[in-house]
Amino acid sequence: MKEITSSLYKFEDLINGNYVYVDKTEYIWNMIKSYKGMYFMSRPRRFGKSLTLSTIEAIFEGKKELFKGLAIYDKPYDWKPYSVIRLDMSGFDIQSLKDFRESLQELILECGNKHGIQLTPASPTIMFRRLISALTKNGQVVILVDEYDKPILDSLGKPFAKRILESLKSFYTVIKTYSGDERFVFITGVSKFCHVSLFSGMNNPTDLTMRSEYATMLGYTQKEFESYFAKNITDAAKKLGIPRNEFLQEMKRTYDGYRFEADSESVYNPVSIAKFFEPAKPKFDYYWFETGTPSFLLNYCRKTNFDFEKILTEPIPDISFSAYEIDNISPLALMFQTGYLTFKDSFIKNRRTYYHMQFPNDEVAWAFEVYLLNSYTGVQTEDISSLASSIVDGIASGNADEVLDIMKTFFARIPYPIQVEDEKYYQSLFYAIFVLLNIDIEAEACTNSGRIDATAAAGDWRFIFEFKLNKTAEIALDQIEQKEYFQKYRRSGKRIMLVGANFDFEKRQISDWKAQEFKQPRPAKYKK
Repeated sequence: MKEITSSLYKFEDLINGNYVYVDKTEYIWNMIKSYKGMYFMSRPRRFGKSLTLSTIEAIFEGKKELFKGLAIYDKPYDWKPYSVIRLDMSGFDIQSLKDFRESLQELILECGNKHGIQLTPASPTIMFRRLISALTKNGQVVILVDEYDKPILDSLGKPFAKRILESLKSFYTVIKTYSGDERFVFITGVSKFCHVSLFSGMNNPTDLTMRSEYATMLGYTQKEFESYFAKNITDAAKKLGIPRNEFLQEMKRTYDGYRFEADSESVYNPVSIAKFFEPAKPKFDYYWFETGTPSFLLNYCRKTNFDFEKILTEPIPDISFSAYEIDNISPLALMFQTGYLTFKDSFIKNRRTYYHMQFPNDEVAWAFEVYLLNSYTGVQTEDISSLASSIVDGIASGNADEVLDIMKTFFARIPYPIQVEDEKYYQSLFYAIFVLLNIDIEAEACTNSGRIDATAAAGDWRFIFEFKLNKTAEIALDQIEQKEYFQKYRRSGKRIMLVGANFDFEKRQISDWKAQEFKQPRPAKYKK
């Protein structure tokens, strides 16, 4: 049985080390079989982008012997070696524009040294031109850019962000300048900034991000998972003492679910699968968040008061997933591109495609909610689970005082500078906590008389919440009763608790709440 590793991203190392490699070379062959090609693909972090570029690099270096047994080996391809320029932007630590330029300079110097070319330090753009010019004396070149957007994302909100963007625009213009000498160009990253803003100086690359024929190029399909990891699956199910079918269902629920085109098959996160199988005794755990969560995303969601519960409940038009400008970033597009949201289904209305969104799986939902709560409240991630589980107990037992007392603990820890005088801000915190717990939560639930702020169910109880800011709990509770929000749940089989809560912005806290059980009226035949 081949070994599994989550720490190697070089194709040659995986093959020579006899590690598991899920064959994706059919997709690569479809990209490189043309006379020339220039492509772009956006995928979440730790999703196989670097390994894909390493595989392409080995192909263009003519290392055919490494591909024996893989799909591309017997394809009509000449295996001619090319000079490959591979630029990996993921290692940049940018605290200033100077840091960025020095890092990019060092990257070009390293690439030059690899090919035996001594470059004189200059601006990154000039050095890039000199490198390509020197290599093209021996024929066409291949250019592979990994994590092209990391310098931009790391600098978002900083005063030098646009300067970095301008520097990269100038840098990528070099690719257009030498397009006649380029056999193949492939650019990958997490986000998808407008070609107009970033690649304005070069020919627009073909965008494969949401192309159906490349939707499963990265990540593992169910068939690939069960085929390449068959022995691991059998052994893991046995060690965990559960039936194979039950094991597969749990794996799918925890690590599968990423869909990069609405009608495509879903895929597993490859890093999570590797981390699951690496230990002697596998364990269902949340590994994806350990690889680091993009702080820029959570900070941006908080700063823009992003209504993420609405995104999970209402259809989204296709235009929302278009590329964006750096000064007009869509939190929704970022959440999709970073892997926190994926397509659930789609429909067409008035010649426009709409999507319903969801978290890909339990692992991602947990990671997002924990980090979001930490970003909103400052509560440490290790404390969130214990506090939140107490909320479940409170709802399951119908104890509104216990639930609201625990919620006050969260609000008490919100740092003063990040509080927002907006009811929606506080509603979002309630929603995030309930989703984290896998409680049956429904935000902005529609009724025939309005929208309920939130409902949550556990045990024999369903709670209906109405939140007010700088008003009173009585006003909140009166709204529930006057608009009869409880009517929607009368036949749910659960007891119903009506909860009105008020936030005092000056105190930065839930000031008061009022709760009462909704009493189901007796059927007419029992009335006296």
